[in-house]
Amino acid sequence: MMSELEMIQELGVVPVVVLNDAKDARPLAEALCEGGLPCAEVTFRTEAAEESIRSMVKEFPEMFVGAGTVLTIEQTDRAIDAGAKFIVSPGFDPEIVDHCLERSIPVFPGCITPSEVAQAVKRGLEVIKFFPAEQFGGIDTIKALAAPYTDIKFMPTGGINAANLEKYLSYDRIVACGGSWMVKADLIRNEEFDIVKKLTAEAVRMVSDIRNK
Repeated sequence: MMSELEMIQELGVVPVVVLNDAKDARPLAEALCEGGLPCAEVTFRTEAAEESIRSMVKEFPEMFVGAGTVLTIEQTDRAIDAGAKFIVSPGFDPEIVDHCLERSIPVFPGCITPSEVAQAVKRGLEVIKFFPAEQFGGIDTIKALAAPYTDIKFMPTGGINAANLEKYLSYDRIVACGGSWMVKADLIRNEEFDIVKKLTAEAVRMVSDIRNK
């Protein structure tokens, strides 16, 4: 079986999902799976997040579902208990990171400075989130951070879309990119899951084309 890290790297793109109603979790998960991207980072920005994760994991056990925008230990435990396979936080919170390590669940904390990367390296993390990517210098900043920290890899999120995906995934120190362009709030709100499926399939093809150049 592939590890969580290997699975994320294989996919190349992690859909970052905001769900305001748990009823949308099932059709969204179905669209992602049928589009070839059985993965979702469900953000804890809404009250529906916990139940949405639980629904996705139950209905689509083949999906790799995680929790994003995790800000507290309490949210961390709720997400894990709901079935989340990984935790993502927007910043480097040592308490959350250490708690995840204690519970043996992959955690990808947001890091944008050498000091934050150093703390991740100190804890033995292999991959960190770089957020918000475009606003903090994008691929150039990632390459600058990667130079002294030769064993760390990155999962950039924030401002990444179909137009700039290639410049990120072309760099071998990036395992995957987080993005929401295929799961935009208005598509979910309007139940346009056929479009989600189409955009997801296009993202999968883009990843394949980029990596096979």
